[in-house]
Order: sequence, then C-alpha cells, then structure tokens
Amino acid sequence: MIPVAKPTFNEEEIDALVAALRSGWLTQGPRVQAFEEAFAAYTGAAHAIAVSSGTAALHLALLAAQIGPGDEVLCPSMSFIATANAIVHAGATPVFAEVGWENGNLDPRDVERRITPKTKAVILVHQNGMPADLDTFKALCDAKQLVLIEDAACAAGSSYKGAKIGLPHGMVCFSFHPRKVITTGEGGMITTNDPEYANRLRLLRHHAMSVSDRDRHHAKTVTIERYLTVGYNYRMSDLHAALGIPQLRKLDAIVEDRRAIARQYDEAFNGLEAVRVIREPAGCVSNYQSYALCVEPHSPMGRNALMQHLLDRGIASRRGVMTAHREPAYAAFGVKLPLSEDLSDYSILLPLYVPMDEADIDKVIDAVSTAVAVRKQRIAV
Repeated sequence: MIPVAKPTFNEEEIDALVAALRSGWLTQGPRVQAFEEAFAAYTGAAHAIAVSSGTAALHLALLAAQIGPGDEVLCPSMSFIATANAIVHAGATPVFAEVGWENGNLDPRDVERRITPKTKAVILVHQNGMPADLDTFKALCDAKQLVLIEDAACAAGSSYKGAKIGLPHGMVCFSFHPRKVITTGEGGMITTNDPEYANRLRLLRHHAMSVSDRDRHHAKTVTIERYLTVGYNYRMSDLHAALGIPQLRKLDAIVEDRRAIARQYDEAFNGLEAVRVIREPAGCVSNYQSYALCVEPHSPMGRNALMQHLLDRGIASRRGVMTAHREPAYAAFGVKLPLSEDLSDYSILLPLYVPMDEADIDKVIDAVSTAVAVRKQRIAV
C-alpha cells in the first residue's frame, strides 16, 4: 500500500533520542530550549515557545491574548476540527467564515462581513501548507483592532513574500504531528515577537509555575515554587525536542523534495479536464504538507469513487479537509458555507512524502489519469 504520508527520519533522529534517554533528562529541559532557539532563528521570530501539540498552541495563544467567554473568534470551518475546538476550550465562540475556491484559505471579504462588536480575533489557517493572504489579513486586523493568530499547523517551511511562515504579526501556531512535514511525534510551537505574549505562554504551559523544573534543578539554594494562576500541562518533553532538532535541520531539504513531487503531479494533472490543480498564489511558496486535487463537479468519476479506485490499486488517499460546521460537535450552529462544503466534498488528498519512489509517483499519476480518461472515453462512446 502506498500511504498518504509518512515521517522522514533516519539514524540521526534515532541517535538523538538515544542521547536524550541516556542524559536522564526527559521532561521539558535543555533540548526543548535548544529546539525553541533553533526554530525562532529559522522563522525570524523573536520568541518560540514549545508545547505539547498544535491544539495546545492555539489554545494558549487565545489565552495569551486574553480571549475568553463572550468573545467571538473568526475562523474557517474548512480546517481540522482542532481550530474550532481551541476557541471553545478558551471559552469563546467560533464564527465560521468562507474560504476561497482557489486554494481553500479564508476569504477576507467574507471575514470582514462577519465582524461584530464581540469579535476579538481571527484565526487564519494556512491550508495544507499553502500560505494565506497575510498582508490583507494583517491590514484588516489592524484596522478592526483584532488579534491575528495564524494556524500554521501544516505550514512549517512554507514562505510568504520571501519570509518564512512563523515571522509573526501576532502569534503563529505550528504542529509537529507525524502527518506534518517535520515531526516530534507529538508537539507544537508558538512564535511571536511580543515579549508579553511570550512570557504568558511560557507561564501557562507549565501549570503557571513561577520557576521552571530546570531552573529549580540547577538552583544553588532551596527554591520553593509558586503557582501564579490557573495553568496547563502543555509542556513539550526533551524526548520530543530531541527528535525535532535534527528534523528542523532537514526542513528546507524536505520541502524542496516535496515541491518536486508536487510539480510532477501538477504537470500530469494540468491537462485533465475532470480535475483541478490547486495553484500557489503569487509570492507564496507551499511546503505541500498535503497535495490536494479537486475533482470537478462535471467529472465522470466522483471523488469517493476515485478514492475507492485508488484503494483497489493499493494507493491510499484521504478526503479533502473537513468542515467543522457539518460535524455533530458544531451542527447546532446552523451554518451554511456552500464554497467550503463543495471544496471539502470535491477534494482528494494524494500520497506525498519524502522519500517517495518514482515508481510510486508514477503509479499514483497513472491511476488517477487512467480512471478519469477511461470513464470519459466510455461515456463519449
């Protein structure tokens, strides 16, 4: 079976994990600090705060911005459900907005229409690693005095107008789940240039404890910690960071290889009338965390039928990005988002990982192309 995704690592990561185990320091410690410093340097951010997951990153970002009960946060419904869940975890209300048909990122015009006096923030998702229109959203949030939080769960290594995603206007939240371009097994990161945000994020991730475990361990005098507010157990462990450090060193090379595979897919599918390639906007460089292909409404083979066709030939695929408002958890909101719904229903995610054998790439291309071409010819006859 050709999988949809799999992590990229070798003996370097294994050696790093073994070294962490032998050090005896397993919880948040020196390797987490080293990973944070390296990630801040990579993105150009002043601060990087490591946490236990991308969902934890979003939750803490909202809390750091003092968003809670009575507040509304605009976000796409077409995103993994964690985006909306983090808003609810903070006690606020998600307000779902439409996305653009071209690449599935938030439509700024629809977002602006949905702003109310209760709106306090916008969560802007870089869908499947494809950078969103940051300049427009920065200008909108500045004009409306809203906090901009970027959900960059899928976007490590992507760029917008020459700058890496993670150079923040407010806060940028990443995930290092194994489906992502680089992984720590489980983990997340928040980047920010605001020292107040950074201090609050570091406090909240570790039960709001006044002194870190590491500082207390190295103290030359007895140190009694205090708990300054209600905090969370959102720490990243040194084991996870040990995996992340060598992964980060490889990130640009991994992105280059992923983009090469995406170009092969683009070239093969551009000539097919029944499918539509998702294109990069001008000035954007995607890491292609996922390769999404849109099956056109007039296609003679529907999205689900194409997925089964691939599965029958030993090729895994996944449906397009979900829409949270159609899940039971948010059905009571009663929202209708036709573009989001269509784009989710017509999209398929194809295998893309590094390294990926040329024979497997060709097999995916052939299976998709042949399925559409054969059906079209039969209907034409």
